[in-house]
Amino acid sequence: MTSQPSKTPTILAPAGDLHSFLAAIAAGADAIYCGLKIFSARMEAGNFSIEELARLTQLAHSKGVEVYVAFNSIIKESEIDKARRILDKLARHTDVDALIIQDTAMVPLAEQAGFKGKLHLSTLGNCTHPAGLEAAQNTGFSRVVLPREFSFDDIRTMAAAAPGTMDLEVFIHGALCYSVSGRCYWSSWFGGKSALRGRCVQPCRRLYEQNGKKARYFSCMDLSADVLAKVLKEIPNISTWKIEGRKKSPHYVYYTVMAYKLLRDAPDQKKQALSFLAYALGRQGSHYNLLGHRVSNPLDHTSDTGSGLFLGRIKNPENPYFISREALMPGDLLRIGYEEETFHQIQKVTRAVPKKGKYFLAAAKGKRISKGTAVFMIDRRGPELETKLSQLNAQLNEIPKVKIKPSSHSASHQKAADKIKLPGQTGTYRKKKQPGIHEMDVFRKTPPNLKTNNDKGFWISANSYGIKVFARAWLWLDPVIFPEEEKICQNYIKSALKKGIKNFVLNSPWQISLFDNPKKLNIWAGPFCNITNSIAVEMLKSKGFSGAIVSPELDSDTLLSLPGCSVLPLGAVCRANWPVAVSRIAAPDLNIGKGFKSPMGEIAWTSKFNATYHTFPNWYLDLSSKTGDLKQAGFVMLVNMFENIPKGIRMKPRPGTWNWHLKLL
Repeated sequence: MTSQPSKTPTILAPAGDLHSFLAAIAAGADAIYCGLKIFSARMEAGNFSIEELARLTQLAHSKGVEVYVAFNSIIKESEIDKARRILDKLARHTDVDALIIQDTAMVPLAEQAGFKGKLHLSTLGNCTHPAGLEAAQNTGFSRVVLPREFSFDDIRTMAAAAPGTMDLEVFIHGALCYSVSGRCYWSSWFGGKSALRGRCVQPCRRLYEQNGKKARYFSCMDLSADVLAKVLKEIPNISTWKIEGRKKSPHYVYYTVMAYKLLRDAPDQKKQALSFLAYALGRQGSHYNLLGHRVSNPLDHTSDTGSGLFLGRIKNPENPYFISREALMPGDLLRIGYEEETFHQIQKVTRAVPKKGKYFLAAAKGKRISKGTAVFMIDRRGPELETKLSQLNAQLNEIPKVKIKPSSHSASHQKAADKIKLPGQTGTYRKKKQPGIHEMDVFRKTPPNLKTNNDKGFWISANSYGIKVFARAWLWLDPVIFPEEEKICQNYIKSALKKGIKNFVLNSPWQISLFDNPKKLNIWAGPFCNITNSIAVEMLKSKGFSGAIVSPELDSDTLLSLPGCSVLPLGAVCRANWPVAVSRIAAPDLNIGKGFKSPMGEIAWTSKFNATYHTFPNWYLDLSSKTGDLKQAGFVMLVNMFENIPKGIRMKPRPGTWNWHLKLL
C-alpha cells in the first residue's frame, strides 16, 4: 500500500444532454462524465449516441477536458452481444478516456472490444472497505468511486490503503440516494424498473405515513461539501471531486462547477462560491457524514426536498399563482408539485417578475393544483451562459460528423466461456458434473426448535460479530462493510477458520480480499453481488469463488438461462424477507421496527443491523412455486432468508414473484 503525494484534484462534471456537456466545458471542468442511450445508470437523462459523443469528445479534448462514459448498468445474459457491439463502436469511433463500470463482466468485454482507456469502478459496484481496493485493482480498475455515505475518516482510511497507482474519486455535491449505491431494490420491487439499470422511479422521494403522520421519511437533502472542500483537498490519493447530476440542467452544471473551482483554487473567495451554489437550483444542502463526529442527517429536514430553487407556494387553486422569492426571467423553467401528485407539471416563465412579485400559472386542462403546493425553479438560461453555450455549439458544428460503421463482432450468442478468456485462463472450460441440490436457510441468530435438514446460514455481524455457529454452518457477510468494520469482520473470519468453518457467502465481490487462501475454501458470491450474466460468474471463478447465488431481481427468462452457461454452480433465492433498501441513515422521526404505509397502501418497516438500516415490505419474495423450474434449469442451491418480524407487523399473502413475470427494465 502506498500513499501518493497530495495533488490538486480534478473536478468531474455531469452531463445528461448536449447543453449540460457544453456548460461543463464553459465552466472549466477538468473532466465530464456522461452516458450512452443504453446501459447507463441514469437512463432518464437525455444521454448520447456514439455519433454525438465522438464529436463532443473531440471538442472536450481540444479544451483539455477528459471524457468518461458511464457504462454502469448491470447486464442481462441476453444483452452480452449488444454490450460487446456497443463497446466495439465506442472503441473504434470515439477517444473517450475512461469507462465507469458497475458490472465486472464489462472488464473482459471492454478488453475484447479493444478499448484503450481506463476502467473506473462505479460507486454502484460497492467497494466500501480498504482491502477491497486491491481486489478491484487486480480486476483491472485504476480508480474506485467511493460511496457517498463516507466520512472524512472513512475516506482517509481508504486513501491510505489505495494500492500502487490506484486513485480514488469522491462525491462532493448533488443528490443523495437513501440507500447505499448498489443496494437499492425499491423501484424494481414495485414494477421492475431497476435502479441498478438506471430506471429508478425514486419511491424514496414520496410521502409515507407512520402513526398518522405523513412525511418524506426517505427523501434526502443534497450532499454539499462546500466549505469542507479545503479538508478534502488535503487527503492524498483523492484524484477527483465528482459532482452528481446527469439529470440536472446546464445552469446547475455551470454554477456548481464554478463554485467548486473557487473552493479548490481560491478559498478566499468562499462567499462567491457559496453564492454560486445557492444559485445552482439544487436541493437544500447537507454535509451528511463528512464530519463523522458531527453528522448532518440529510433526512432531518423541515423544508421540501424537491430539486430546484424553492420559489413559493400556490395561493389560489381556482386561478393559481405564487409570490416568488426570487426575480423571474422569461424562459425560466418551473416545476409545480412532486411527480407523484396528479397535478405535477413543468411550465416555462413567459414574463419578467420582480422579487416578491405575483406570477400566475398557465391553465393546465384537467389538473387542479392544490393550495400550498410548492413551486421550484429547475432551469434558467441567463445571458452569460447562453452566450458561452452558443459559442461552444458553433465550434462543435465545425467538427465533421462521424459515420458509425456496424460492429464487426457477431451478433450470435454463444456461451460466454467460449468467447471471453480471463487472465490466466487456458484451454476450453469443461463443465464438471453438477453437485446435488441443496437448500439453505439463512438467519440473524440460531432459531429455536428448527426441525429441518436444510443447510444453515448466519449473518456473522449478528450480536456485533459475536454470533456462535457450528462447523458446518455457512457464514454470510453483510451487503455493506464500512471501513471501521473491516478489521472486526476479518478477525471473526480468522476465528471461524480456526474452528473449522469452510463455507462462506460474500455479498460484495471485493470481500474476497478478506481471505488469505479463498481457493481452499467453499466461498460463494451472495445475492447482493447482483450477478446477472455468465461473464460476471467467470470473473468470480477467476478470483477464487466456488459458486454464486444470482440476483433475485431477475426476470424468469434471464434467471433460468444462467445455469446452462455458467462455469460455477449457481444458487437462487427461493423465499426471503428481501430488503428493498439498505441505508446508513434513518429519519429521526421514523420509528424503527414499526410499520409505515406507502401512498398505495403497502406496508413496510425498517430494522437496524450494526451500521445499516434495512427496509422490508410486509410480503415475501416467494418463488416456492417455481422451484421445479429452478431445479430443471440447473440451480443447485435454493436459499431461504428469514428476518425477525417486528411485533405488530402482519405479513401479507401476496404472490411475491418480484420480476419473474416481467422483463426487468
